Amino acid sequence: MKLTKDRIVDAGMATFAEVGYHDLSMRQVADRLGAQAGSLYYHVANKRVLLQLMADRVAQQAYDAGTEALAALPDPGDWRASIAAQAATLRSSIRAHPGGAMLLAESPKTLSNGALSLMERLLHTLADAGVPAARLGVAADTLLSHVTGFVLQEQSSSIVPEITPARFAELQDRFPLTLASVGDRDEDAKFTRSVALLCEAFAELR
Repeated sequence: MKLTKDRIVDAGMATFAEVGYHDLSMRQVADRLGAQAGSLYYHVANKRVLLQLMADRVAQQAYDAGTEALAALPDPGDWRASIAAQAATLRSSIRAHPGGAMLLAESPKTLSNGALSLMERLLHTLADAGVPAARLGVAADTLLSHVTGFVLQEQSSSIVPEITPARFAELQDRFPLTLASVGDRDEDAKFTRSVALLCEAFAELR
């Protein structure tokens, strides 16, 4: 099958899911495609460019999903619902790709069109909500960082240690508030509440 930029990005995403950000190499991508590494460079100049294209794909998918969600809102003027829709679709889009949160976190540095589109739309939403111009950038960065960080935790492969009932009771006695929050396993509800809390903070900026 003929090599194309899209096929190389597909292979890059699949390889990235297996080896991670730092271990990804053009040779591994070429092997997945059954091609010589040198043949990739005609379409994608180097690993940095490949990562840019991958990041842009994730961000663009998130932007398109957000567009659909916003169009379905019963009240387009409800800025809180608009922010919630953008945050929810961003989360679901980057969760669809193992390591997607890492890619999205890097995308602003690559001046990804998709990432810039996400930011621009969010800034407009916040401006329409009455957030002062001087606070817009921080507000948007805070929301996007929160979503990315939330998904990074969801995609983490860290092992939960086994603890005895006695040890758990000891921890609960010493750190009652922390243990109570850790016990909340409904990630969707937690995410919804966290975005609503940020919206309350944004409202205070107006």
